[in-house]
Amino acid sequence: MSADDQQTNIDDLLLENRKFPPSAAFKKNSLAVGTHLYDQAAADDEGFWAQQASELIDWDQDWHTICEWNVPYAKWFVGGKLNVSYNCLDRHVLAGNGDKVAIHWEGEPGDTRTITYSELLVEVEKFSNVLKSLGVVKGDRVNIYLPMIPEAAVAMLSCARIGAAHSVVFGGFSSQALADRINDAEAKVLITADGGYRRGEVFELKPAADEAIASTPTIEHVVVVKRGGNKVNMVAGRDHWYHELMATASDNCPAEPMDSEQLLFLLYTSGTTGKPKGIMHTTGGYLTHVTYTHKYVFDLHPESDVYWCTADVGWITGHSYIVYGPLSNGATQVIYEGVPNYPANDRLWSIVEKYGVTIFYTAPTAIRTFMKWGDDEPAKHDMSTLRLLGSVGEPINPEAWMWYRDTIGRGECPVVDTWWQTETGGIMISPLPGATTLKPGSATFPIPGISAEVVDDAGHRVDHGGGYLTLTRPWPGMLRGIWNDPERYQETYWSRFEGRYFAGDGAKLDSEGYLWLLGRVDDVMNISGHRISTTEVESALVSHPAVAEAAVVGANDPTTGQAIIAYVTLRGGYEADETELRNHVAKEIGAIAKPKMIYFTPELPKTRSGKIMRRLLRDVAEGRNLGDTTTLADASVVNELQKRAAEAPSED
Repeated sequence: MSADDQQTNIDDLLLENRKFPPSAAFKKNSLAVGTHLYDQAAADDEGFWAQQASELIDWDQDWHTICEWNVPYAKWFVGGKLNVSYNCLDRHVLAGNGDKVAIHWEGEPGDTRTITYSELLVEVEKFSNVLKSLGVVKGDRVNIYLPMIPEAAVAMLSCARIGAAHSVVFGGFSSQALADRINDAEAKVLITADGGYRRGEVFELKPAADEAIASTPTIEHVVVVKRGGNKVNMVAGRDHWYHELMATASDNCPAEPMDSEQLLFLLYTSGTTGKPKGIMHTTGGYLTHVTYTHKYVFDLHPESDVYWCTADVGWITGHSYIVYGPLSNGATQVIYEGVPNYPANDRLWSIVEKYGVTIFYTAPTAIRTFMKWGDDEPAKHDMSTLRLLGSVGEPINPEAWMWYRDTIGRGECPVVDTWWQTETGGIMISPLPGATTLKPGSATFPIPGISAEVVDDAGHRVDHGGGYLTLTRPWPGMLRGIWNDPERYQETYWSRFEGRYFAGDGAKLDSEGYLWLLGRVDDVMNISGHRISTTEVESALVSHPAVAEAAVVGANDPTTGQAIIAYVTLRGGYEADETELRNHVAKEIGAIAKPKMIYFTPELPKTRSGKIMRRLLRDVAEGRNLGDTTTLADASVVNELQKRAAEAPSED
């Protein structure tokens, strides 16, 4: 490798040699054992996806073309017609499973609702008629701004039933973020709530919605779910209580067949320019992708499993693996409204025990937080029903993976570490738990039907070492563009490497072909000519027994170009100093990766969805004024870090 190559490729530094093949007990009942799915997909990927579509989905009209691919635009199952709401509800009821529990819902204060497939169908048919009565027709956009309550799923499925595209906005977002998304989509109706519960208190949604609507001329009606009980202002003629509209709505609303490429939803994701991107997902390909991945990645046995994904419906994980994938598969699932530590740090484990959860899917940030809270919390509960664990949202470091497997999974549960994005629609890289030998921290291999390659800076394929993760073939769940901005779609995802999808993630391949995600390439530091992933340094820090969580950024440095700055949260009852941790990183990775500075902090700045705000940490490290902190769960964390940085001694 030349010196130039060394500076453009991402260095592969951290080694992980532990392996966990599927146990004989797990394989005995697993849906996918061996390589048959991989073999089918490798022989004919389009034919493979067509088989999944025909086996897993009910169609009103057959397609005539599996895939039309004109880079960068794809259409799947062209000519086919189906209805997503019908696939998620009606077909299960018609098959005699109407009395099966669809949702065990648990409110943060402890109130509960058990909703069967028949009951959910009635609710969706009624609300579909409510939307029609408010003038919503096929092709309109409906905005949803709700807490984690069953009405969020009802609203989404009702939109799908009548062909209106929904745009869900996370309930933690500000009124300005809501207004921006409503205006971009030109939504006709807003569905919100008076408020919801978070950390034992009601957070108000309707006042924020009112503030947003003051600058959203396309909104004609607002539907308000009564949840928080907080006092709200209702505008006559515009605002309507959900329960009052539902009381008079008919429960008969047949599902209308939709074209396979009918827009199902818009979901906005942050862009580097500041203007959010409206990611477009359509009907047939998306539903096929999420139904297939939910079935095989989670090894779902709908007759016996109780599945729980801890995400919020405001994110793509909530769309794909709370609403559409599980319900399409006829699963029974848990939905929880609140935070993991109310009223105590064992709330999630008490829910696992209460409902007999068998499949648990959460984020690495949450797992590291559970580690910080200690092993005593899960030990309070019988979680022997758990048989499969999943991870989503960011790369998981090996030590968090091991803690998750050993402490939550009793050393018996496979961990499926999944890589995918808002744009991909569904899981792209993941183990199949009955077929894949696991390595802690590796997402392992592309799932059957997905073609991924790591390339270097020049776009040449990398077979071993670090580089850029690209996708080389279209897939059914892929985004169909950015709403009203085709040039941005082309520029953002298809301009870096010709003919390849690239959304900004780095990855490395080990000697056995396992994929290791390195986070976004803008989280790669250039240290004395070496491109080092923040993820690898964070993993090295967290492998120290005293460290619960770490965030690493690169800050400008006159000597090395960039210097590694680490922010570390210690586990309860443990101690470690800066020298000890710097030497530990050197031992795990090499001296080149030793942090220049380590700041100890009880908390890291995170968004309300749990993602660490590295941009703010970079600003702190470089002494800049902070930008927008409105999406932080706790803005005071950053102020404390600034104070610590100012007080830190400068190096000689």
